[in-house]
Amino acid sequence: MHHGSTTIPVDSSWIRSVTYAADATLTVRFRSGTVYRYFTVPRSILEGFLTAPSKGAFFTHRIRSAFPHTQVVVPPRRP
Repeated sequence: MHHGSTTIPVDSSWIRSVTYAADATLTVRFRSGTVYRYFTVPRSILEGFLTAPSKGAFFTHRIRSAFPHTQVVVPPRRP
């Protein structure tokens, strides 16, 4: 986790939570278990996402292809 970051649970059927770090990195955790990290995301975009009626639609139209990103490899959970 980045220093100075905040993880926020999201009310969405698609997205589990987001973490926004002080360096403007937005980490998106999907309910499927997939995690992506988006770089240089302005705080105003985070605020718009958090107040959007549809988090999935906002993400698709304003974040997914708008910022450089990388998939984060998450180790599988042990039983």
